[in-house]
Amino acid sequence: MEIERWERSEEISDAEKKVIQETWSRVYANCEDVGVSILIRFFVNFPSAKQYFSQFKHMEDPLEMERSLQLRKHARRVMGAINTVVENLNDSEKVSSVLALVGKAHALKHKVEPIYFKKLTGVMLEVIAEEYANDFTPEVHGAWTKMKTLICTHVTAAYKEVGWAQ
Repeated sequence: MEIERWERSEEISDAEKKVIQETWSRVYANCEDVGVSILIRFFVNFPSAKQYFSQFKHMEDPLEMERSLQLRKHARRVMGAINTVVENLNDSEKVSSVLALVGKAHALKHKVEPIYFKKLTGVMLEVIAEEYANDFTPEVHGAWTKMKTLICTHVTAAYKEVGWAQ
């Protein structure tokens, strides 16, 4: 119940949903490249996150990461999940369902610490803001900050639901 009340206070308005969807359409047109940029920056800034990826956990060189087919595949998967959330912003049940699946898979199957979602969504915002600087007005940044919170809140709720213990 606490989470639901908190989410309502952070609700994304219809105008903000439209802003997110419009911005995302431009980002998603280059989904693999943007996704790879996000993951490379994430792994460079938070190298401990690589421990969850046997295929590229020993890669240090960003150029080597960029060429990794496994990293590219994961980038497409991450961007696809975000795309599903963005496309369904008007369907809160679908958003909850998608993010619950992501959270549960990362908690139970991959054993990823939930803090990495906060770090990853922060990096996502940085990369999008830099690569689409002309589109990233304060209004857009505010909407995307709410989107980041929405993702983290739902994923964290899924971790709690499965009884994640650190």
